[in-house]
Amino acid sequence: MNYENSLSFARRLDQKDPLKKYRKEFHIPVVNGKPSIYLCGNSLGLEPRRTRRFLLEELEDWAKLGVEGHLHGRRPWLYYHHFTKKPLAKLVGAKPSEVVAMNQLTVNLHLMLTTFYRPDKKRFKIITEAGAFSSDQYAVESQLRLHGIHPEDALVELSPRNGEHYLRTSDILQAISDEAGQLALVLFGGVQYYSGQFFDLKAITSAAHAAGAMAGFDLAHAVGNVPLALHRDEVDFAVWCSYKYLNSGPGSVAGAFVHERHADGNLPRMAGWWGHYERDRFKMKKGFIAMPGVDGWQLSNFPILTGAAHLASLEIFSEVGMPALRRKSVQLTGYLSFLLDEIDPGGKHYTVITPRDASARGCQLSILMNHQRGKRVFDALTRRGVIADWREPDVIRVAPVPLYNTFEDVHRFATLLAESL
Repeated sequence: MNYENSLSFARRLDQKDPLKKYRKEFHIPVVNGKPSIYLCGNSLGLEPRRTRRFLLEELEDWAKLGVEGHLHGRRPWLYYHHFTKKPLAKLVGAKPSEVVAMNQLTVNLHLMLTTFYRPDKKRFKIITEAGAFSSDQYAVESQLRLHGIHPEDALVELSPRNGEHYLRTSDILQAISDEAGQLALVLFGGVQYYSGQFFDLKAITSAAHAAGAMAGFDLAHAVGNVPLALHRDEVDFAVWCSYKYLNSGPGSVAGAFVHERHADGNLPRMAGWWGHYERDRFKMKKGFIAMPGVDGWQLSNFPILTGAAHLASLEIFSEVGMPALRRKSVQLTGYLSFLLDEIDPGGKHYTVITPRDASARGCQLSILMNHQRGKRVFDALTRRGVIADWREPDVIRVAPVPLYNTFEDVHRFATLLAESL
């Protein structure tokens, strides 16, 4: 597409946008008496208007039915996690039996590591990206220590080459090959939270398996953002949260994927009663019998109120579909990239550290400020109605989300950035 740096051009794109009606499906925060330029869906997605109805329905069933809501509610609570399976499977490219909504992201990561990281004297190393999100770092380091392994002896963290800002896929694959003899697990984010790089999940998984290791992914910044094909790509496991691009509310229920080849209930795991064979769950007998598929990793009964918010947003994703979202996402970030080049063609003020190749990024562009005034620029943007994200020490993360952001949002942001500089 040939972009133009003008408000009229942005508005023409919005008029032609097949998803434009969905902006009205969300509450847009107001700043200074006007709708904000909300570009922070990579931290917290906006509230869908239909979420209130979904929550009120569960509150009404609770009020009218009490405990009977488990069996006689309009969406019986006993089976609530089943209602999320089809839309989640479609979002991540999986079978319904391979996905489940449960717990929180880091809880799910620990559950998966307990099963899929089984170090021995020969294979004990974990490869991940340097500067992974803190929850991943802490989870991995603590798992290593639980096995009596010092992180410095087993954790291989990959950094971009000198002068570069994101990892080359070829370097990741080479590192996997180099560590093949001692490698137990490759664990990456789907989209790197800081740079916005969308990793090649298929290539990484294939290389891990060729090296005799497992492959897992934290999809917190990928689910609902980029196209995924976890089953086809033969990923072993994945985890995610639902409050970023999935718009399911702060701290809402998270999710997990386990490939069907690992459906054997005899795999080692942390067990809980909701993972026990569903038909016999309430017989309260000793002896855990895992549900087949990923459901066997559940621990506790489902959180209905956050689950209701989750269902409200998943309903929108089912209506729109990832192909349409992806098309608009590529256009939005393409337009933002064009405008950023127009504002600062020589790179005096900033460097965009997200891959230029649209297939290697999602909704987010990360702007590395090249001088010490970066935080002042960010604060100036905030005062003028931009809600974006500052990441220490010097990056502004900007995420135009296709469900509710417009091309006018992108143009207004770029105009305010130029003035703030």
